[in-house]
Amino acid sequence: MRADAQRNAEKLRAAAAELFRERGLQVPLKEIARRAGVSHGTLYNLFGTREALIDEVVTERATSRLDEVAQQALACADPWDGFAHYVEKLCELQATDPAVADVVSGRYPGAERLMTACAQSMDAAQRIVRRAHEAGALRPDFTNADLVFAFAANALLARASADTAPTAWRRQVAYLLDGLRTEAARTSVSAGRLTRRQVRDALTSLGEKA
Repeated sequence: MRADAQRNAEKLRAAAAELFRERGLQVPLKEIARRAGVSHGTLYNLFGTREALIDEVVTERATSRLDEVAQQALACADPWDGFAHYVEKLCELQATDPAVADVVSGRYPGAERLMTACAQSMDAAQRIVRRAHEAGALRPDFTNADLVFAFAANALLARASADTAPTAWRRQVAYLLDGLRTEAARTSVSAGRLTRRQVRDALTSLGEKA
């Protein structure tokens, strides 16, 4: 890569990182190019697609933050405390870092490195859920798919209330956690568990409407 192209690529990475953190991964590419001080065509010539740019500037940081929360949760001696910590901290990340919120929602399946990070994060979440189940603390019919949808709902609330009530998500998370304790389960869930394909399709639809 020529020196001028390399400089432009660095400017674009820096601009994309800033805007993704501020507004999420859906920010218009033209705005990224404008902040970087280069043309829209230069962005496409250097990166080709939004997904390629996301993989360049978001994946490593998102992976680090998600892994940190998961490891903290798994380190908790009490499985319920670990589960509650994971839910609270991940919801906090969604509220304070729009890019991470989009990562957790799996909105950009074309970003291959990012999707690998999402899969690893969900593997960790499954371990956290399983620990809470085995301890008898988490209602037994709650699944990993249910957790994914809880995060998707939190992301929508956090984004919608960011300017008017930036901590509104905390209230909903408190209610959610209280309702998920085994002793709080008063009603059996009649609807069947969703398949991986149904979960993926639902998240894709949510991403299109967000």
